[in-house]
Amino acid sequence: MHPHKQPERDRRKPQVDIPYGARPPQNPSGPAFPVPESPWAFELSPPSYGIRATTSHGISERLANPWDDAATNSLDTPRATNSRSSNRPNTSTGYDFRPMADGGLSRATSMFESGVVGAGPVTGTSTRMAFPEPQMYRSTSSSASLTPPSQTVRHSRSRSDLSGQRIGAPQLRKEPSMVSIASHASSYYADHDEDEHYYTAAESSATDGETEDLSKELSKLSLNSEENLLNFQKGKLQDKDQEWHKLVPDEAREVLGKEEVQRQSVIFEVIKSEADYVADLVAVQAARIFIHGLRAADPPILEAGSLESFISEVFYNGNNIIDHHQRMLAALFARQRDQHPLIQSIADVVLEAILNPGFRDSYITYIKHYPIAESRHRRELKKNKSYANFIHAVTSATSSSISILQKLSPTHLSRIRKRDLVTFLSRPVTRLPRLNLLLGQILKLTEKGDYRDHPDLQTLPIILGIVGDCVKETQPGIEAAEAKVKFWALCENMVLRPGEILNMDLYDENRTLVYESMVARRGRSDAGFSTWLDQNLALLDNYILINQEEKRGAVIKRVAVSRPIHLSYLRLASFEGQPETRREKAEDTGGILDSLRRVDVPLYPFTVYHASSRSTRRYTFYVTSEALRKKWHNVLVDTLFVNRVRDEASMWFLQKTMSDRFFRSFITSTPASSGISGRIICAVPFGDKRKFIAVGCTTGIYVSPKGDEAFRKVLSHNNPISMAAIHSLGEKSFNKFLIHYDTSLVSYSLDLLTRVALLEASKEALDASLERIAGGDSGAGTGNVLFFKHAQVGQRMLVIYASRKTLSFSVGLSVLEAVDVGATAIMPKRSGSAMSVRPLGEPGSIPKDAHDVAVLVRTIGVCTADSIVILDPTNVAMSQARLVPDFSSSVQSPPMADLKEHTLNAKPLGLVRSNDRELLVIYDTLGCYISKHGVPQRKSGYIKWETQAASYAHRGPHILLFSASFIEVREIELARLVQVIEGNDIRLLYSGPLQGEFEDVTLVAMKDDEDDTNSKEKVVALEPTVAIQSSVATPASASSHPGMWDEWDM
Repeated sequence: MHPHKQPERDRRKPQVDIPYGARPPQNPSGPAFPVPESPWAFELSPPSYGIRATTSHGISERLANPWDDAATNSLDTPRATNSRSSNRPNTSTGYDFRPMADGGLSRATSMFESGVVGAGPVTGTSTRMAFPEPQMYRSTSSSASLTPPSQTVRHSRSRSDLSGQRIGAPQLRKEPSMVSIASHASSYYADHDEDEHYYTAAESSATDGETEDLSKELSKLSLNSEENLLNFQKGKLQDKDQEWHKLVPDEAREVLGKEEVQRQSVIFEVIKSEADYVADLVAVQAARIFIHGLRAADPPILEAGSLESFISEVFYNGNNIIDHHQRMLAALFARQRDQHPLIQSIADVVLEAILNPGFRDSYITYIKHYPIAESRHRRELKKNKSYANFIHAVTSATSSSISILQKLSPTHLSRIRKRDLVTFLSRPVTRLPRLNLLLGQILKLTEKGDYRDHPDLQTLPIILGIVGDCVKETQPGIEAAEAKVKFWALCENMVLRPGEILNMDLYDENRTLVYESMVARRGRSDAGFSTWLDQNLALLDNYILINQEEKRGAVIKRVAVSRPIHLSYLRLASFEGQPETRREKAEDTGGILDSLRRVDVPLYPFTVYHASSRSTRRYTFYVTSEALRKKWHNVLVDTLFVNRVRDEASMWFLQKTMSDRFFRSFITSTPASSGISGRIICAVPFGDKRKFIAVGCTTGIYVSPKGDEAFRKVLSHNNPISMAAIHSLGEKSFNKFLIHYDTSLVSYSLDLLTRVALLEASKEALDASLERIAGGDSGAGTGNVLFFKHAQVGQRMLVIYASRKTLSFSVGLSVLEAVDVGATAIMPKRSGSAMSVRPLGEPGSIPKDAHDVAVLVRTIGVCTADSIVILDPTNVAMSQARLVPDFSSSVQSPPMADLKEHTLNAKPLGLVRSNDRELLVIYDTLGCYISKHGVPQRKSGYIKWETQAASYAHRGPHILLFSASFIEVREIELARLVQVIEGNDIRLLYSGPLQGEFEDVTLVAMKDDEDDTNSKEKVVALEPTVAIQSSVATPASASSHPGMWDEWDM
């Protein structure tokens, strides 16, 4: 009989379906040795039908199928129910994952393209084919190649045949079986000795009835298992059935070892958790339940201008993460369909996903941003009732309660119902640690099972390292984001003093909350007794805040109990004080006398203070431990250092020393004839081609070229009050040097002054150029000069001075116009009047307490004790005076009344222009904004200076406030403190007007800190700095000269 021929009565095909993942029994051709039949010999994970094998004689044959007609040895088409051996179309999974590139879900999609081994025909005494015994191994592809039977692998009890041989493992079955057909095309294949490739089989005594009964039972199990697996991937399987052991027949589990069962369960958990994760992301992002609902809401839930920014801030780059995981889930499902119930490995799929460009960056970006996204969502919940109602409707209501839900499937509805949006937003944050944990369990089980040369032993540690490093890299970003969220919460709940404009630059993207904690302070009760106050101390990177927590409804407000201290003014005092005790209520133990029990708690003090108010703004805080006190000391020291370095790197005004060796002030032991200059009082820069600086001191006026310490005394006017150099304006040349000393205002020739300083002219020639303008014995009858200022108004250079006559209580204001020196030669000399100036309009009266003049564009402001008088300088007598600020409406406006009260004890210093609509009125302790009509603006708010100013200077968009120890630089329009310059005995010498090269220069005098005698004084110029990016303009400047590279033929 032909070796493949069977009797007609034995050509019956059993009605059996192999379990999902198994393959039909094969009738191998060309056996290496006779294989006895066994009724229990069956094999899992079949190869595709119609595979050809090459016999030992080189003849290509198709593998025999024991289900086929043995007489014809034909291969019938597989049953429709056996979908594992056919190419299926792509099926919707219910998880909305993206299909593989080929679009199919066939067995050929497995990464393990493997071959099968053919065998010869079965020989034996029985006329019936034996039913094969279970033999576990990985599945083969429909496109696999064939390998000789000598390369087949013996299977151990708890692993697939692609794994390495497990040492000392018991055999999968007790009875021998036919030759296994295994794949060797995979890189996971391990070499084995030839002795391990075969099993011997024993004669089976099973009857036809037993075979048919088992076939029917396995058919039922196979159908249920395959159907359940497909339902699981489609998301239609109930949660209680989504376990590996419930998708695998009992017969298959019984032949596996404990470690393999656990390992397969964890692998299944990885796939299951990945499906849940993708479904959650899709529910929030791709399904557009939340995003589309916000955009389609009518009426709008969020304002149109803030909707997209809100969506971007809350949902951020979640779509990028979805893309990566949908691809990974599709690959995992394909592997599961290909190899279930015994999956060799999923490590290669996970590794390919995490090595995909953008996977790591997407996670790092999202996780670092997550605290901000959650905070933004919670803030909107609190303040926007419509948004809160929308979230509640989506997460708890039925699909008919909101329009967007009507289009959703029951799967999506069940997934989002009763789950807060924060749960979905936080899924990417917890996914990587969860995935690492599961993969770590797989690695432990693989090592515990002693799988020799299993690929997971090399691949999984790599994955764990990559994912672990990614998680670690996000930790600093998470901490920074959490700190920013806490900072925002602090800002939102902070309550400052009403009426005060305090710009702490909280909207700066680099602003951070460095540290905060509860502290105790000593205070006074209403009855006057000493008591303890619990307060919140918060350290920002630019301010320190002292707040009292107050619960207002469901919100805890932080009420400022003291003005925040800028770190440039913060100083540290003692941090080593002895602890003090505070009596507190004892812990409640349920006893009757618990309310009366008290315990002593030690508190550790530390002190800080404001550098400009050492006595009035000194704060001692108490904390509960020495460690917490050290913590505060460390963070304060570090933060102050960072603040100082940052300020030095971003100075708006740079200190440039003009002189630090020549000028010295008098001390007690200094003789009168020592030649010391004395205290510096005033200074002025001047010059056309060559620059000079004149310095007025106690002993006279000294002049030197700029940058040279060769000062020479040119005039002997002791204690000059102020000086001015009027050189030119347009084509007009004035050539005058004005000096206000004692009660007189005089002028000298500016050219002669410079020649005397250079020893090119005598002092007598300079004295001969003296011209008395007002005061003293000038003969003009103007009285004693109180103050003067020169100013440019339009195309005129004006000299404005105030004077008071003897025995008069009124003060007059006169305005003179400087005359071009070319016109003085043809003008007739008037008796008792100066030739270099002429009166402009009639003098007018001003309040007797006037002390300075502030110059605006077309008007001037005369500063008095409590207000500023606005006048027209071209005709003071006829101009209509206006007082600013205008508090006429203070009775009807409580904020204006509060502002008026704060200005009662403040001294006006001047006013400057803020913008096209506002001016800033500058007092010695505060500032306020007014309109062009003098009415207070910005809700009658005021700016409190950090230190009491004696004078100010206006430079560009900034004002500089001068006190004895500090120069405070603020933005005019925003009132933001941008720079603090510290010094000793600071005095403003020169601040304008803005002319020529010196238009931005501000001169100040201060003591030299390096001088032990405290007598050396220096003159410092404050020059504005330029941003680095605007000063480095080489490419732009080069391109602006097209011919500069011509010789290089560029």
